[in-house]
Amino acid sequence: MSTTHRSAGYAFGFLDDRAKKELRRSMLKAVCLPGYQVPYASREMPIARGFGTGGLQLTLALIGPTDTVKVIDQGADESVNAVNLRQFVELTCPGTRTTPHAGEATLIQTRHRIPERPLRADQILVLQVPYPDPLVVVEPSEERRKTMHGEGDYARLWVKLYEDMVHFDEITISHRYPTRIAGHYVIDPSPIPRWDVPKLHQAECLYLFGAGREKKIYAVPPHTDAVPLTFDDVAFRVEDFTDPATGRRFACARCGATDSFLDELIGEDGRRTHQCSDAGHCLERLNAQSAAQDTREAA
Repeated sequence: MSTTHRSAGYAFGFLDDRAKKELRRSMLKAVCLPGYQVPYASREMPIARGFGTGGLQLTLALIGPTDTVKVIDQGADESVNAVNLRQFVELTCPGTRTTPHAGEATLIQTRHRIPERPLRADQILVLQVPYPDPLVVVEPSEERRKTMHGEGDYARLWVKLYEDMVHFDEITISHRYPTRIAGHYVIDPSPIPRWDVPKLHQAECLYLFGAGREKKIYAVPPHTDAVPLTFDDVAFRVEDFTDPATGRRFACARCGATDSFLDELIGEDGRRTHQCSDAGHCLERLNAQSAAQDTREAA
């Protein structure tokens, strides 16, 4: 084995060296053309299509023995999908550390959420993507969609947004919000809530999007403009967690946070409560509160 081969990490982990080279070339092209959907040869993986094969291939192509990996699904580290993917990485990538803390991870694979903690320049976030093309809701032909992307022709998307305004007085897209990258390509930012869309704009970290079933990779490089489509007189807005009864924002029932994306939970008695969607962020806040309490008691 040559030194170059070893230093590139081609022989590490689950994927063979040819697969890694092809994936890395596709990722480099995606970084050079922010928002452009790069086709690639999506491999068969030991999980079913639709369970994160695209994101997992990107993670396995990037991972090295010194990396620390965090896997989350819907903001939780302990969901079935996240646990299975994390165990697969641990099994096939010996020596690689896994963590529930976003601040410790060098590589984060996620589905449906971006961590609340701002990511650093030395971190990469890989999003699992079911449908990579935002134009699929207005144009069934992939050939025609490619032409529309190339020409920057998103008129039909604008019409769809306008129809929402006419019928509902607001844009009703709750997730997969179409977002223009670097002033040209419009991407589907995967099924993240509106809350997470502003995190793509001028971020420190690299965002990679992998769609295994659709065989597409695209990227939002660091310090790149990511602007959600909206009209000049209709401001983009994120989810509102204000309690209509009190006019105050709901707080997390565990850590008390009032600045995070919340999940609504309904108990057996029908009572509604809210908790942080990002379980790792919530746990860090709880640990910090516990440490502060211990310090006060010891003083």
